[in-house]
Amino acid sequence: MAEFLEPALFGQRPPAVRGRSEGRECLARFALAPHCPALRTVGTGGVAYGEPGGGVSEDDQAGVPEPGASHSTEAPSLAHLKSATIREPGLDDRGSVFFAAIEMTRMPMILTDPRQPDNPIVFANRAFQDLTGYTQAELIGRNCRFLQGPETSRETVRELREAVEERRAVATEILNYKRDGSPFWNGIFIGPVFDEAGAIVYFFASQLDVTRRRVSEQAFRQAQKMEAIGQLTAGLAHDFNNLLQVVSGNLELARNSVTSERAQRQLANAAGAAERGAKLTKQLLSFARKARLEPRSLNLNALVLAFAEVAESTLGSTVSVRLDLTPRLPAVTLDRTNLEMALLNVLINARDAMPAGGTVTISTGTVHLDGDGKARGLPPGDYVALRVRDEGEGMAPHVAERATEPFFSTKGPGKGTGLGLAMAHGFVQQSRGRLEIESRPKGGGIEGGTTITMLFPAGLGAAAEEEPAQQRAVLRRGDETVLVVEDSDDVRALAREYLESLGYQVLSAHNGEEALGILEREERIDLLFSDIVMPGSLNGLILADRAQAMRPDLPVLLTTGYNEDLVAEGPATPTMDVLGKPYRKSELADRIRAALDRGARPMPAPGEPHHG
Repeated sequence: MAEFLEPALFGQRPPAVRGRSEGRECLARFALAPHCPALRTVGTGGVAYGEPGGGVSEDDQAGVPEPGASHSTEAPSLAHLKSATIREPGLDDRGSVFFAAIEMTRMPMILTDPRQPDNPIVFANRAFQDLTGYTQAELIGRNCRFLQGPETSRETVRELREAVEERRAVATEILNYKRDGSPFWNGIFIGPVFDEAGAIVYFFASQLDVTRRRVSEQAFRQAQKMEAIGQLTAGLAHDFNNLLQVVSGNLELARNSVTSERAQRQLANAAGAAERGAKLTKQLLSFARKARLEPRSLNLNALVLAFAEVAESTLGSTVSVRLDLTPRLPAVTLDRTNLEMALLNVLINARDAMPAGGTVTISTGTVHLDGDGKARGLPPGDYVALRVRDEGEGMAPHVAERATEPFFSTKGPGKGTGLGLAMAHGFVQQSRGRLEIESRPKGGGIEGGTTITMLFPAGLGAAAEEEPAQQRAVLRRGDETVLVVEDSDDVRALAREYLESLGYQVLSAHNGEEALGILEREERIDLLFSDIVMPGSLNGLILADRAQAMRPDLPVLLTTGYNEDLVAEGPATPTMDVLGKPYRKSELADRIRAALDRGARPMPAPGEPHHG
């Protein structure tokens, strides 16, 4: 038999055979080492090597004998092997140091016997037992297919079966299941073992749990896909919001100028559609984590209690809402409007998962992450959890994996946009938190259901709730001079009409350069109202900075449908006045009047983050 020294470890060929021993015999039977996919040992001297992963190179073809053929004492110096030939088949003698090494290695290994019906396992080392959770007695005599499960690829199974039928080596990765039912990705190599007559006597298989790598790769691919979709949606948002501004603004003006009841109803329907379009754009921006947030310190329990009435009316009479709130929660710093929208979207999903009705449980609690924080993509620390649990049909694993993708929906045509969970996921991530989905499909006597958990960083102490501002019934007016800077002719004309109807004097410019010229020659300008995203070298941010350098007392109000410079990466105190598009006349009136009454606010220094 051949004496084995691994070339990858020693940097040289295995030495010529110098004798036979019990240890070498056991090596021929069992020592297909984890770094060697398979080994062909020979009776008269030498080891035949094959190429990694299968085929043999033309240069080495002469050094790879067929089973039962005469063999040379020379062997090519390659590190990986693909088949083995043994002199004395049998598994009775297990007293050697080599067998002990096979039992002690952390690399799972098995042998199967294709001469028996169904090619059963005849040997499994302790590492294989640890990997699968099965004992030796539970493994011996069973075909390896019992490790497969519902998500195992049939194509991979067919690839393995064909390799066994053709008595050739194969390396692949397959999703298997442990004794407790948990799945794991198994990096497997299978190689044939022949006797000296060329008959197949065993198949050797080495295993490697590659679950962590597979999960990391999948998470990376998903993140890349979501980032690409996010960039696309965010890039469209500015132009889309400009269009919505023109549509909704002119509809508002038209409703104030017609008296016909029929015309009012038609205009109201059109305005409602524009509102839904604006909401859709906000959801897209939230998914893309590009929404402008205005975070405030909140008491999550108080918010849920105040929102319960809205939830009950939204979910309908067949769904009951149960609250399970943990007292004395730490404060969280979040954008209240976006949080309520995220919670509402999750609740609507829960309702739709229970067509026959049921109970939705909204609960809060605290979570401390230490060593497990990294695995969940969060830094260690204290978090506040907001959970929504339903008693619905549940989701299959492949559905749960895609649940937060935009426009992915299982509700059917016309029953949802597929943006609800995508928006919630984006908002939670932008708020430095994490959204988690746990779901179990109903069936086979198992109760189904889904739990959506939103984790947010905990603040210090409790937060006092702000009283909601009362909506003003009367538009706030003025007679000051406002410089409107907007590259869209339609939006600029609409802003001028809004402001002039409120009593203001209006100057207008279509870009930053023209605005600077007006600032230089006009004596009275009381407020600069500028779009942020404009063509040319002067966007709204640079224009505001230069305008305040020329007129330090000049108040500035900016507007935008989307601008990445204004996206708050996390909770921060706003340092700029920004009015989001599309805006109503009443909103513009309030913000213009507030900016004039407050006076100039210094712009952030270059390089400082802009938050809005």
